[in-house]
Amino acid sequence: MPELSKRTEAFTDSVIRRMTRVSLQYGAVNLSQGFPDFDPPQEILDRLAEVTREDYHQYSITWGAQNFREALAEKQSRLMGRKIDPNGEIVVTCGSTEAMMAAMMTAVNPGDKVIVFSPFYENYGADAILSGAEPIYVPLRPPAFGFDSDELEAAFRQHPKALILCNPSNPCGKVFTLEELEQIAALAEKYDVFVITDEVYEHIVYPPNRHIYFASLPGMWERTISCSSLSKTYSITGWRLGYIIAPPRIIETAKKVHDFLTVGAAAPLQEAAVTGLRFGDSYYTQLQEKYTAKRGLFLSGLDALGIVHTVPQGAYYVLLDISEFGFASDLEFCETLAREVGVGAVPGSSFFREPVNHLIRLHFAKRDETLNEALTRLAGLRKKIPARRPSV
Repeated sequence: MPELSKRTEAFTDSVIRRMTRVSLQYGAVNLSQGFPDFDPPQEILDRLAEVTREDYHQYSITWGAQNFREALAEKQSRLMGRKIDPNGEIVVTCGSTEAMMAAMMTAVNPGDKVIVFSPFYENYGADAILSGAEPIYVPLRPPAFGFDSDELEAAFRQHPKALILCNPSNPCGKVFTLEELEQIAALAEKYDVFVITDEVYEHIVYPPNRHIYFASLPGMWERTISCSSLSKTYSITGWRLGYIIAPPRIIETAKKVHDFLTVGAAAPLQEAAVTGLRFGDSYYTQLQEKYTAKRGLFLSGLDALGIVHTVPQGAYYVLLDISEFGFASDLEFCETLAREVGVGAVPGSSFFREPVNHLIRLHFAKRDETLNEALTRLAGLRKKIPARRPSV
């Protein structure tokens, strides 16, 4: 039999999605894969019910239904500080996962290099490899997860075609400061590099931190490919509605890539989601307040249990330090945690290029009762998973 493609040999299946399956296997509270267990806004659900009885069951325009793009352009124009053309500067995709892949294939050629900050969402390295590109990893150093300017410029000196910027960052919850973004912008201009942004957590930022759209920085619109989705903002991760916003020159190519990857996002779901895109500013204020309360509930619970953890500035993930348990493998720890304690987590090693095995990721995008149940189970953590002695 002929050999299969070698491009996937460097990575495994998604560890995040695998840990959801492990959670289901053991009946664990699933704090691994980042999706809510509460409903989307009722207005969106009501519109979805109406749409099922209307004529939205066939293909929409390949790069997104007209009214969806218009509503999205109106919303993002207000937030990004520039007038966005719904016809020439937007492509609607099947989730931000496809948006990132389409952006990568739009910007890079096989053999190009792409800068990826570490820790990183696991798809980024795979996206680069599937595009035939070589990732260059630049560490974000805990606890603040800042980057070293000299290390970053050393990566730019390798003449990458693009840099991937996840802001707010998954998994560490970092929100990049204006000064940090300006440093990246200066290097992108100096070395003539695209910046591909993943901004799916743009509305989940904890004061005093604030989200700054990279494309809004002086001179950056022309070289920025902004990717995001509706998944986290409206609690509709299963709807798979994402998008790319970029200048017309970039969008024309992204349209072609998207067309041959997936043809188009689901027409009825686009129609229903228009309702959410037209929400006023109060919705996003309430969303921020909701997640700020959930962060407070969960982190204070971890503090009461004496579990060492990070404090996210944005998004809804927290990294727990499991050094005290003495596991050589964080994957083994997560499997043991799901089986013995009943809480699902993701091994931190799946996010780091560096040899990190002492961190695990949990998320708090859950109902308060779900978070309290997880904390109750974690209270028995040290009894059910006793510390191991290091091997001699």
